[in-house]
Amino acid sequence: MSHTTENQSPRAAVVTGATTGIGRATALELARRGWRVYAVGRRAERLDALAAQAREEAVPGEVVPAPLDVTDEAAVAGLVARVDTDGGIDTLVNIAGGARGTDFVGAGSREDWEWMYRANVLGTLAMCQAFLPGLRAHGEGTVLNLTSTAAVTAYEGGAGYNAAKMGQHGLTAALRLEEAEHNVRVIEVLPGMVHTEEFSLMRLGGDQSAADAVYAGVEKPLTAEDVAEVCVHAVELPHHVNLDQIVIRPVAQAAQHKVIRR
Repeated sequence: MSHTTENQSPRAAVVTGATTGIGRATALELARRGWRVYAVGRRAERLDALAAQAREEAVPGEVVPAPLDVTDEAAVAGLVARVDTDGGIDTLVNIAGGARGTDFVGAGSREDWEWMYRANVLGTLAMCQAFLPGLRAHGEGTVLNLTSTAAVTAYEGGAGYNAAKMGQHGLTAALRLEEAEHNVRVIEVLPGMVHTEEFSLMRLGGDQSAADAVYAGVEKPLTAEDVAEVCVHAVELPHHVNLDQIVIRPVAQAAQHKVIRR
């Protein structure tokens, strides 16, 4: 079934971080529900594979590969022009981001901290600034930012990621206040422990055994598809319904500091 609004049919979204994990799962699920999805990420071959999967499944929507780095403002501007030519979007889903390192503050890598700030905060900023004019003009625009439970609870060894996600969390809260008068809905999804292909592996410098240990003994950590389902549900609700903040964790993770391992 094709999902429509009063102002636009079919619905269309830009989804960042679509090469892997939650971003990929969200882009595919939206296409399965009839959306045109501009799938954004740095690895063109992965986006092409995602679009091919959507075609093979004969989904009612469409995946349009859009290879770029969200911190590259010129590339983002090019995407805006392409999207506008196609008729615009009503939804921006910012999932691109990530973590690097587990250093304590006293030994933290400046390079890792700067990368996390660029990826999580400045990338989100660039995408919002680029697409807000079109979302306002649409009349019923939506921005969904994926942050993390790390955005609201600090933990040892997480300071760099905490700082980046708390920055993105603050950006999102301010954006909601600023854009309400333009009827732009702003949603924040804050996942806890999600077992994806690359998140912990990238954070831990490619050490697969260390990445596997993060989830060892945890019964049913969240999957990318679990979080994607929540994101899609939030943006498909009637536009006047705003899920301001959605915290999603596995049952085994009762809190940031309490994880049940069996």
